Amino acid sequence: MAVKSVIEAVREAIREEMERDSKVFVIGEDVGIRGGVFLATQGLAEEFGNNRVIDAPLAEASIMGIALGAAFRGMRPIPEVQFSDFVWPSVNQLIGEAARTCYGTNGAVPVPMVIRMPYGGGIRGGLFHSQNVETHFFHTPGLKVVAPCTPYDAKGLLKSAIRDNNPVVFLEHKKTYRLVRGEVPDEEYTLPIGKADVKRQGSNLTVVSYGLTLHYCLEAAEELAAEGVDVEVLDLRTLSPLDTATILESVKKTGRLAVVHEDNITGGVGAEVAALAAGQAFEYLDAPIARICGPDVPTMPFAQTLEDAYMPTSDKIAEGLRRLAAY
Repeated sequence: MAVKSVIEAVREAIREEMERDSKVFVIGEDVGIRGGVFLATQGLAEEFGNNRVIDAPLAEASIMGIALGAAFRGMRPIPEVQFSDFVWPSVNQLIGEAARTCYGTNGAVPVPMVIRMPYGGGIRGGLFHSQNVETHFFHTPGLKVVAPCTPYDAKGLLKSAIRDNNPVVFLEHKKTYRLVRGEVPDEEYTLPIGKADVKRQGSNLTVVSYGLTLHYCLEAAEELAAEGVDVEVLDLRTLSPLDTATILESVKKTGRLAVVHEDNITGGVGAEVAALAAGQAFEYLDAPIARICGPDVPTMPFAQTLEDAYMPTSDKIAEGLRRLAAY
């Protein structure tokens, strides 16, 4: 067992899967000798060569199209979208093609590709380097969407995603890359896609989150514990397929639900979680469902004051939980 950062866990997962399976390759902008803008692929070009770590031009549609064609031919590509904000030119390949191919061929053509996307704000990235894009893919049947928040989860889920025969959108919050550290086993392991994880047990209130805000939820839960409110914190880890059983089990136990995410509040993952609880656990709820999310503005502001106003924080979450607990 060793303590690693999220970015180290991601890099380790890719390297191990490339060693294990010669069909796995990486393609993206600056992923070669530079090792990626966040150094996720650092050292891989030297180890595996330019045929398996392919530096691509600034052409996301081509990157995704090449990866898609390779997946059709039995390869296991890992295309990197340098920032999730850059994914839009490749949406047809992802939503129009990759998500529909298995269904459209009655399972005859699998699409084993993992689309890695650094996403999210809190790093002063501004309008075009801070976007939260998960809802667009969460809404699309045929795509699996994974959003880990710890090194342990990132490595185990990325290895599972690479071995999966379906297209997986793998979201990595940029601010967690070096900020979040944790223990990662030395031995081989994978984690199941589609299974949430209770990061903190509690009895008075359930908080459902993912990504960076999960850590803020844990901080808020500790603050409320000192005030006598026992908060359960549930990390979705996988957004699609959603672990409905674990969500409902927690809500039925605590009787209160808050959903927290950085993405815009309207039509987000939290809205689906709220609808699930309202539809299947209504009789267990002792208070209205709370949503503590990013506001409905087009994208992340650049100004520090505006970015701070946009981002959910542990203080904002704690205040929302206090109001919910008071019902």
